[in-house]
Amino acid sequence: MAHPTRLLCIGHRGARGHAPENTLLSIETGIRLGADMIEFDVQLCQEELVVIHDPRLERTTNGVGRVEHVRFDYLRGLDAGKGQQIPTLHEVLRLVEGRIPLNVEIKSAGGTGARIAAALRDAMHEGWSADQFLVSSFHLPELYEFKQAAPEIPIAALVCGVPLDWAACATELGAQALNVSEEFVDSRLIEDAHSRGLKIYAYTVNHPDDMSLLRDAGIDGVFSDYPDRVLALRQ
Repeated sequence: MAHPTRLLCIGHRGARGHAPENTLLSIETGIRLGADMIEFDVQLCQEELVVIHDPRLERTTNGVGRVEHVRFDYLRGLDAGKGQQIPTLHEVLRLVEGRIPLNVEIKSAGGTGARIAAALRDAMHEGWSADQFLVSSFHLPELYEFKQAAPEIPIAALVCGVPLDWAACATELGAQALNVSEEFVDSRLIEDAHSRGLKIYAYTVNHPDDMSLLRDAGIDGVFSDYPDRVLALRQ
């Protein structure tokens, strides 16, 4: 299969290989390195939409406990690396100011998708456009709820294996893309996604050899902790 002329470069959790993940510093670093899109994770903490990947705080901060169980003021007092706070979704939107498209991953359930939909719609009233967002999740029912609340904003189904029905789950959701773990990229899955008019992106790809293999297999883009490596390959 002929590979695309341009492999979309998606900065994973900002530019996780260069700065503490999911922080404003990491997101700004990804932008400065030249990524085409920045991905980050959003959860609920006391009704606030916060940008953090794990359900627990220990790996990425100096705090303890589950994000959903701690107080927001406690979470905001933590060090997420290099003196960075855990940001809110609003702060990320304010930092980026439409300079680059964003892949917002819904990490928690319980209405997170609907709240993100409301926040992104507010951003659109302030100048963002719907096509500057791509909202994704492994929690497909939560992603469906997001789509019901904001049908104009593109979504991507996240999978970590090869579904029995190939890319059909993305089609059923009305998604524009399928995001799949690099270890499960399958030529038939790529072909099926493209036959349905879907883009297919692989995560998390950090080795240039793997980027080349995926590009040659027909993948449309990759999530990487090192956006600069993707861009070097493109050149």
